[in-house]
Amino acid sequence: MITRLLLAMPFLTVAVLLLLALGALLFKRNLIKMLMGLSLMESAVNLFLVAIGYRQDGVAPIFTNVPQTLMVLPTVQALTLTAIVIGVATSAMMLSFAMVIYKKYGTVDVRNIRKLNG
Repeated sequence: MITRLLLAMPFLTVAVLLLLALGALLFKRNLIKMLMGLSLMESAVNLFLVAIGYRQDGVAPIFTNVPQTLMVLPTVQALTLTAIVIGVATSAMMLSFAMVIYKKYGTVDVRNIRKLNG
């Protein structure tokens, strides 16, 4: 019972992180807080990918001394590393857009930006 709960813990954490991220994206009006919610969602997806690739009693996929046991899936690890790099780049770009919007409109409140733009 406890073992099953511990194995399900990463998936429960993913669900909580996704709910927090969706709450930040839907209910916050500050552009920076919305970007933080998007970053939180990226982290939840990365945790989900790592949890999918986990195998109980698996070893790291290093081929110097190959054991005869199960290995952790290396494709998921490579995909997660790629997603982290892409997430950092897009977060930096979106934050720079937020800075440009702040310089132009003087606010990062989405409601005020819509009023000033229209």
